[in-house]
Amino acid sequence: MAKPDNRADNVEHLQQSIQNTQRNLHEAEDYLNEFASEISSEERKQIEDKNERRKESIKGFREEVKDEAAHSKE
Repeated sequence: MAKPDNRADNVEHLQQSIQNTQRNLHEAEDYLNEFASEISSEERKQIEDKNERRKESIKGFREEVKDEAAHSKE
C-alpha cells in the first residue's frame, strides 16, 4: 500500500535545499575570486554555468515554498 502524502516537512526540506544551494553558490564564487587567474577559461565557464543553474534552482525552490504555504492554508 502506498504511503499517504505527508507534506508536513516539505517547507523545511525546501528551505534546507535553498540554504545548501546558496552555500555552494557562494563557495564557487569565492573560489572563482581567489583562483580566477589560475584556472582555465573552460573551468571558469563551467563554474559560472553551474552557478547560473544554482540560481535557477533557488528560484524554483522558492516557488515550491510558496506553493507549499498556499497548500497548507487550504
